[in-house]
Amino acid sequence: MLAATNCSHKMEQQQQLKEKKIKNLNHQRLPLNPNWAQLQQKLNLRPGLKPSRPSDHLNPGTQRLVLGEKHVLLITYLKELYDTSLEASEILDYLLAGKRKARTDEQSEDPKQSPLVPSNDDFSLTDAVAMDCEMVGVGQANRSALGRVTLVNKWGNVIYDQFVRPMELVADFRTHISGIRPKDLKKAKNFPAVQKEVSELIMGRILVGHALSNDFKALLLNHPKKDLRDSSEYPPFLKEGRRKSLKHLASEFLGVNIQYGEHCSIEDARATMLLYQKNRKEWEKFAKYQTRLKQKQQKHKQKKKPKETDVSNAHDASAASP
Repeated sequence: MLAATNCSHKMEQQQQLKEKKIKNLNHQRLPLNPNWAQLQQKLNLRPGLKPSRPSDHLNPGTQRLVLGEKHVLLITYLKELYDTSLEASEILDYLLAGKRKARTDEQSEDPKQSPLVPSNDDFSLTDAVAMDCEMVGVGQANRSALGRVTLVNKWGNVIYDQFVRPMELVADFRTHISGIRPKDLKKAKNFPAVQKEVSELIMGRILVGHALSNDFKALLLNHPKKDLRDSSEYPPFLKEGRRKSLKHLASEFLGVNIQYGEHCSIEDARATMLLYQKNRKEWEKFAKYQTRLKQKQQKHKQKKKPKETDVSNAHDASAASP
């Protein structure tokens, strides 16, 4: 009997302790979500609104409901709690807007924007421009022909971008690399027109690019060597004297990934221009050094030729004398 009394007393103590915990939980207030506060404010501002006693819609079985049912149940609860005539869509918009806003805030705080994105909207023709071309295959031999050419200014803004209709029938669009499709060339400009426009745009300017010899071969153009800035030939970008691809240079020196799948001539031109801008000071010094070295070599050849001619003439004169 004593054991039963003790057991009963113990159960009463446990029940009292449980009720005390529940009471404490009810008094605790969690931080109010700003969006939830906004919804409450709108509900309270509506005329004739007053909170009524909530029903037992939100029972312990709520957690087992699917997402759609939870939304319906929550909206029903809010409409009854505030005796409101707000549409269900309005309430749901307020509930979901908080999540959308939080996601937007996270993106704005940590933009991680690609360095290839231009920093301004200046589309003027600058003293330095970058060029990139994409090729298609023509003829039975699938020879490379110009399919697209892009020029960007020193800020990376596009100043020229044209698809080109080759003079021969396209045998292979090389879409997996070039990104060019048959529809792109249906209304494309003809080759002579593009060639003329590009020639006029790059004239007298520093031209930046990667493996520019391939682009000039496709364009049937040339450019003064002193005005070329080719990232495939700049010594700091070489590995043991061997050229690196633009894809590797962009990853190593710019920290960006390009040319995964189809190539984009705009992206590639921007990458070469950014490589040049980041190394412009040293690159220009190297270019001037090369120009001076070439001039000295030419002068040395010019001085050497007259001496060789004089020796040859003297030898001929001596052979002709009796």
